[in-house]
Amino acid sequence: MAQIAPAAPRGQTQEAASAPRRQAARLPKRLTAPPVWRELLLIALFYSAYTLTRIVLVQDGTGPAFRHADSILGLERFLGIDVELPMNQWLLQEPWLAKAANAFYATAHFAVTLGVVIWVYRYRPQAYRWARTGIMAATGVALLGFWLYPLAPPRFLPSYGFVDPVTALHSFGLYASDASGSLTNQYAAMPSMHAGWALWCGFLLVKLTTQRWAKLLGVIYPATTVFVILSTANHYLMDAVAGVAVISAAMGLSYILYYRCPERAARLWRRFTSPLVQVFYRALAAVRGDSGAPGAARKSSI
Repeated sequence: MAQIAPAAPRGQTQEAASAPRRQAARLPKRLTAPPVWRELLLIALFYSAYTLTRIVLVQDGTGPAFRHADSILGLERFLGIDVELPMNQWLLQEPWLAKAANAFYATAHFAVTLGVVIWVYRYRPQAYRWARTGIMAATGVALLGFWLYPLAPPRFLPSYGFVDPVTALHSFGLYASDASGSLTNQYAAMPSMHAGWALWCGFLLVKLTTQRWAKLLGVIYPATTVFVILSTANHYLMDAVAGVAVISAAMGLSYILYYRCPERAARLWRRFTSPLVQVFYRALAAVRGDSGAPGAARKSSI
C-alpha cells in the first residue's frame, strides 16, 4: 500500500509567515518608524508652530534687522566673501535662469524636504527617528536666531545694488504677492533654513541611497540651493554658513543620542512633543465637548 506523507503542520506555515513580524518587533524602537498618523500630526503641529512663531517674532520693528544687515555685509567685506552682489547681478542678466531660480526658491524648500521625509519613513525606517529629530531640533534653534537676530535680506537693500528678481521680472516667487509676504517673517534670514534643510536632504540621500544618481543628486541639491538663495538676494553667505552649522550640529547630536543614549533621547523627545500633543487633544476635546482625551492617547514616543 502506498504511503502518503503527512502534510506539514499548519502551525509551521503560520509561524514562518509571522517570522518577519516577530523580527521587526524585536528591533530597538529607534530602528523602527512610528505610526504614520502620529508623524503626520506631529509634522502638522510643528510646522504650524514654526510658521506662527516666525510671524509673531516680528515685534520690534525693522530697524534692528537693517542694522544687522549692515553688520553682516561689513563682516563679509572684511573677510573677502561678499559674493552675493556679483551673483545677483549675473543672475539678472539671464532672465530665464532668474525665473527658474525664483520658482526653485519658492517650491523646492518644501516639496523636496517633504519628499525626503516620506522616502526615509517608507524605505529607511531605521534612520527615520534620529533624522526627523535632527531637523526639528535644528529648526527650533533657528527660531531663536530669528528672534535674537532679525536680519533684512539683501533684496531689501537696493542702495547696495541688490535687485529682487521676483519684482524685477514680475515672475512667480515666494513673496510675489502682498498676501504671501504678510503671512511670513521676511526678516527671518539668520540662519538660513533653506540651506539647512537642503543639507539635511542631501546628506540623507548620500548616506542612505545605493544608486549613484541619487547620491549625486544629494550633492547637487544643497549646492543648487545655496546658489539660488544667494543669487536671488534672499540670503547672505553667512546665513548659509550658519544654517549648515546648525543642521550639522543637530544631526550629529541626534545620532549620538539615538544610538549611544537611546533612553535619554526618548525622555528628551517626550518632553519636546508632549506640549504639542496636549494642545491637539485639548482642541479636539473642546470640539467634541469632552472633558479631555484618554490618558493613553496623550503619550508620545520617540
